[in-house]
Amino acid sequence: MRRDSRRRIEAPARLPVLRWPGGTGSALGGVTGAIYAVFIGLPIVALLARAAAQDDLWGAVTGDLALTALRLSLVTSAISIAVVLAGGTPIAYALARSGHWLARAVDALVELPIVLPPVVAGVAMLMAFGRGGLIGELLRDAGIDLPFTTTAVVFAQIFVAAPFYVRSAKLGFQSVARDYEEVSLTLGMTPLATFRRVTLPLAAPAIITGLGLAWARALSEFGATMMFAGNLMGETQTMPLAIMTAMETSLDSALALSALLLAVSVLALAALTLASRRRWSGRV
Repeated sequence: MRRDSRRRIEAPARLPVLRWPGGTGSALGGVTGAIYAVFIGLPIVALLARAAAQDDLWGAVTGDLALTALRLSLVTSAISIAVVLAGGTPIAYALARSGHWLARAVDALVELPIVLPPVVAGVAMLMAFGRGGLIGELLRDAGIDLPFTTTAVVFAQIFVAAPFYVRSAKLGFQSVARDYEEVSLTLGMTPLATFRRVTLPLAAPAIITGLGLAWARALSEFGATMMFAGNLMGETQTMPLAIMTAMETSLDSALALSALLLAVSVLALAALTLASRRRWSGRV
């Protein structure tokens, strides 16, 4: 009997898949998920219940303290995010496309504020930009006084929020295959046009997510703002600082302000989720 001389191509062996016996994984996931949901949801429910039980909740959330702090928080966080978007996008793209050791060093420096305690960040900024700081005298000679001003609030928000955007945008740019960019360049498009019409749309979901995280971090910033900008009503008192101030005199006012900030955060999260889904579905 003649044997077939052709080589047989064997299919690669499949890697073993880890499975929990008897559906244990699903049960364990359900239990831990329920515990986590209660852990996160219970404090929020308690906050809303206590705030809703007030006699004059509407008056508290529409008072001068709440509206002034909310207005300042929204304005400063919007300015901070605009700066982060303009400056962080090219940084994120460079970090995603470069393998140089200097890029890795910058990448580590960019992520440092994520693990740095906010109070330490505020003290560090005060030592750098304060009147007795490293460049404080140069700034003062130029007529620039940063500490305990609204500009200091923006600086503090940028310091703590920028890493969240840069990190997310970098991951988004890394997910874009260079083949798409190379094809675009071979078709005669300039590098800038390629970035705007090819790279940026493909990385848009990660960029939108990073913007949402950075804005939420800027809106909730407390420690760095307190140390570097102070707590001056109408000038540096953002919503978190207003809540702390209200806690010293009235728990009801603090609860009302907390509920208001929670509502703003939920609306921002909903908008972020909707924008991300629309990008993924290709309807934008």
